Amino acid sequence: MARPLTFPPDTLLEVREQGPQGPKAHRVKPHSADGVLQLFSPTTPSIPAPLLTFEGLSNLDNFNVFGFRVNPPDPNGEVGPNHFVEMINLVFAVYDKAGNLLVGPIDTGSLWAGFPIEDCTDPSGDPVVVYDQLEDRWLLSQFTTRGMNPDGTFNGLPFYDCVAISQTGDPTGAYFRYAFITSVAGSESTFFPDYPKYGVWKKSYLLTTRDFGSEGEYGISVYALEKNKMIDGNPNARAVHFFLDSDVVDLNLIGDGLLPADLDGTRQPKEDAPAPIVGTQDDNASYGATFDALNIWELSVKWKANPEASIILKTQLPVASFDSIFPCGVVPSVFLGQPTGRDCLPQPGITDGGQYLDILSYRQRPTFRLAYRNFGTYESLVTNQSVEALPGVAGARWYEIRRTGGSYSVYQQGTYAPNDGVNRWMGSIAQDKNGNMALGYSVVNGTNVFPGIRYTGRLAGDPLGQMTLGEGTIINGSGVQTTLNSRWGDYTDMTVDPTDDSTFWYVNEYYQVSGVPLPSPTPPLPPPGTTAPWQTRIGSFKLPGSH
Repeated sequence: MARPLTFPPDTLLEVREQGPQGPKAHRVKPHSADGVLQLFSPTTPSIPAPLLTFEGLSNLDNFNVFGFRVNPPDPNGEVGPNHFVEMINLVFAVYDKAGNLLVGPIDTGSLWAGFPIEDCTDPSGDPVVVYDQLEDRWLLSQFTTRGMNPDGTFNGLPFYDCVAISQTGDPTGAYFRYAFITSVAGSESTFFPDYPKYGVWKKSYLLTTRDFGSEGEYGISVYALEKNKMIDGNPNARAVHFFLDSDVVDLNLIGDGLLPADLDGTRQPKEDAPAPIVGTQDDNASYGATFDALNIWELSVKWKANPEASIILKTQLPVASFDSIFPCGVVPSVFLGQPTGRDCLPQPGITDGGQYLDILSYRQRPTFRLAYRNFGTYESLVTNQSVEALPGVAGARWYEIRRTGGSYSVYQQGTYAPNDGVNRWMGSIAQDKNGNMALGYSVVNGTNVFPGIRYTGRLAGDPLGQMTLGEGTIINGSGVQTTLNSRWGDYTDMTVDPTDDSTFWYVNEYYQVSGVPLPSPTPPLPPPGTTAPWQTRIGSFKLPGSH
């Protein structure tokens, strides 16, 4: 966050509040009808209730650790054989699978205490945790911000992607620590690695970032990190890095972020199979796309004495029409009044449009994760993004991409937005060993649905493009976010339990009490005067017939 860590206790800090923001897409055409909109939901839902839900980390944990609070939380978490690890801005915790807290909340920077790159010890944000079930190891991460002044300008210091790898399968134990500098070959600029996203691959850990150079550069970086050396604690672990410069690559092909494949299950990709890296493009947005599509990049790496690596735009897959530019609050901009603000989704009892919630409608990217599975005869990838499903109503567009014999196709796609006036956004999707899918997301409307957490699903043999099982609830909200900081988490996380490969685990944020002012608190609610008292909730569930 590139600031001194001393603030009045009622301070709310926005993670990456200042500094480079890069391009912001705006709408260039009227709203277009969604081509695969699912307006119905079963009258008798068959989706099972959660097996378990428990309270995760909250903004009160930031206050207790640091003495201040932040927005957004960026909640994500991963399930392993015996644990669930959650990371938010700016702390992490380890739970057993009954929801008991084992370790934390802990300042994420403490993972790198005593590490030679002291930048990693700062509570900088955008954390991601993944579990590598091929190696029984945990990867926890964050970026650094010492290269940026408090006013958001660059100061010449470098930036790093900091990675901690558990030395065993126990996430409460010791970690090997790494820091990968985010420079670009041939450039004297420093590059800030915004929005880092990680994935597990056969012989590499994959990483994508949204990079800003100190001389005005913008692009997407794609990395492969040398897994074998990292899990052995070898300080010579290498990285290969490609910078997709927006001055060279058309902006619509990279947008505001690409997602790396993240392997679920134990069936590995073929030896030296390229790793899919996926983004989306919207022809209603201003980045120059002429049709709605999934952009499929492929990263190939061979870890030789001199690594051989390449990245190519493999294909563009046209998809059914969607519109990702939501009609949010208007802010002064070069777009002459185009809706580019963050104030998008109404909340019950809120009359000030500046207190609406952020849908990130001007960010052209799918949301974490890009979940990969190898089913033998084909490989499958699922991901999702938030869209304007109906005029003024947010929905979750989801995709299943298949790779067969090296060729990609859109096997199915749908937009989940039952015609009930509820906004569904900030989703995450995964599939179990049988190809059943679960999609989790945030919900809110302007009358009676407070910011909460729900999920839906489908079975592998169900009609294509439909979430057939109805809707389940992790937790209903009962409060609203009342600050003028509209930020909502930039990502959430749906993962699959490696012990049975069929139990889904989901983490997201919600509000139990409203932001300002608060009623007299009842522990563990935040104290009076708290701003943005968001909380997170973790839940697990199975779909019908799973075992």
